[in-house]
Amino acid sequence: MGRFKQVGLVVCGMCLGVLVSLHFAANAARDTPTSQLPVEEVRQLAEVFNDIKQYYVEPVDDKKLIDNAIGGMVAGLDPHSTYLDEDAFKDLQVSIKGEFGGLGIEVSMEDGLVKVVSPIEDTPAFKAGIKSGDLIFKIDDTSVKGLSISDAVKLMRGAPKTQVILNVFRKGESRPLVFKLTREVIKVRSVKSKMIEPGYGYVRVTQFQEQTTADLAHHLEELSKNGPLKGLVLDLRNNPGGLIDSAVGVSAAFLPQKSLVVYSEGRTPDTKRRYLAVPDDYARDAGDQLKNLPKVFKNVPMVVLINGGSASASEIVAGALQDYKRAKLLGIRSFGKGSVQSVFQIVPGKSGIKITIAKYFTPNGRSIQAKGIEPDYLVDETPNGSSEPFLREADLTHHLANPNDQSAPAAAPPAAASEPKAASSKSRNSNADDDAELPRFEIAGKGDYQYEQALNLLKGLPVAVRKSPEDSVPKADASAP
Repeated sequence: MGRFKQVGLVVCGMCLGVLVSLHFAANAARDTPTSQLPVEEVRQLAEVFNDIKQYYVEPVDDKKLIDNAIGGMVAGLDPHSTYLDEDAFKDLQVSIKGEFGGLGIEVSMEDGLVKVVSPIEDTPAFKAGIKSGDLIFKIDDTSVKGLSISDAVKLMRGAPKTQVILNVFRKGESRPLVFKLTREVIKVRSVKSKMIEPGYGYVRVTQFQEQTTADLAHHLEELSKNGPLKGLVLDLRNNPGGLIDSAVGVSAAFLPQKSLVVYSEGRTPDTKRRYLAVPDDYARDAGDQLKNLPKVFKNVPMVVLINGGSASASEIVAGALQDYKRAKLLGIRSFGKGSVQSVFQIVPGKSGIKITIAKYFTPNGRSIQAKGIEPDYLVDETPNGSSEPFLREADLTHHLANPNDQSAPAAAPPAAASEPKAASSKSRNSNADDDAELPRFEIAGKGDYQYEQALNLLKGLPVAVRKSPEDSVPKADASAP
């Protein structure tokens, strides 16, 4: 037993030694004070490692134990911090590029089960009718309970044209729903556009990827070739977010140059940042993708569509345009993810951790965290209401609190140029051979009630807001934004 304990302590000591080295190196790079590792808690970790190695019913690989320990340590922080093993790390890099394999679902972990944050448009999950808030409890014949988020994602991914069965709990349904999906290579078109009718344009951003700013500029330039614009609808519904610099770029397309788009507050100096509508904050090394954008887009009347699936980077854009009174927001309250994550590599290019490093704030100092963005015009998905409830940040275990709700107010943003002046439909079971897989209506097409109301608002026509809103929102009027 002594030999086993010694081995366990040595292995843990090696791992902790590496962690200590990384800890000091990282803090030295940031020029901030270091804190000592808690000796007693480290000793407990070593004891647990030893007990598992010696007594567990089957032999367990050292790497698996260490990976599980890291995973558990990170997962307990908040819903968006996670350990990225080699597969998950690779998937993250690929998804940022906008092409990956699987079903097309943004997910999080809740009480040991997989919760859908948002299905990605034009993917198998979206077409089958998977909805925000759905709770996946079984993937094929494997129960999700007890799996890590990365393990659950691995089960849902696979070779294109292969099938997977998801068993789902949905609030309001008396029995589980069964979805039979066919995997595809997911190629997400981050920007789509069309002319609604002469004078009125429509742009939809489905995710914020590396090319989103450039793609948006291209679509806006094409719209401007159709004659003078009287109004524009920017659709951010069911957009789960993505890269913050792309969110800054999308905002910069419609705001005055050097406007403060968003700022972040964290514990270390490098997490306290202000993102302005300037190429250095949105263009990376690609040059200014907005340099040829027609000036009409700085002033054209706008309506931004949001819903419970609009999260993170979507909320940055919506919040900035709302604070500057540059656009009117229409729809229902957004998701409420107001935190910033960063990836720290453990094994360069192979594994790492994604952890929350800061909270972000709109130009007027509003925190979106766990509250979301309230629309100016509260309009349901249909005349008979919305298919609520959407899963939202406040529903997730370990979610971070909204700093504006705490006794100490959030720090005011530094002075910046051009700052603003002031502060249910019936669910359906899905079958791969059934037309019921199709969504209830075509996005930005006939039957899209919110889209129709947005066009009414642009034209100065009456807007049908919810008559008895649960939350306080401005009442509709007939004036265009």
